[in-house]
Amino acid sequence: MKKNICISFIFIFSILLSACSLEKDVTDLYKEETPLEAEIIIPASFSANAQDTIKAVLSQGGKMVENADFVHFEIWKQDGSLRYSMEQAEEEGNGTYTLSKNFDSDGLYYIKVHASNDGSIIMPQKQFIVGKLSESELEFLQKGIQKQAESHEHHH
Repeated sequence: MKKNICISFIFIFSILLSACSLEKDVTDLYKEETPLEAEIIIPASFSANAQDTIKAVLSQGGKMVENADFVHFEIWKQDGSLRYSMEQAEEEGNGTYTLSKNFDSDGLYYIKVHASNDGSIIMPQKQFIVGKLSESELEFLQKGIQKQAESHEHHH
């Protein structure tokens, strides 16, 4: 008797589960996000106390992004001694956003672009050098290169 109840339960449970099958085209009901992409373009060399222009070129779905929701530039010095406030980029057209900046001192800097368009938010970051590097900054870069080389050796 218990065996028959157990088999009946499994049979009923199987019928219920088969009734809950997904539609074949269910993936079409979800919104597909097209990721925002940015290329940060910096001059080949920066000089302290000279005006330089940094660019970010935004694209999304293979098209240049006009009138992005927002594009901000954040810049800081590697050693933490200098941090510029976040500044809104100027739209130049054809997906290009710029910021003109005068750097006060030589050193290793970072720039992070905060950008958003059509629900996609990105924050790419790039490193650059203004003028000449100090000994500690050179050492910092060399340690970073050594760490990258060590981590690549372990991948097989």
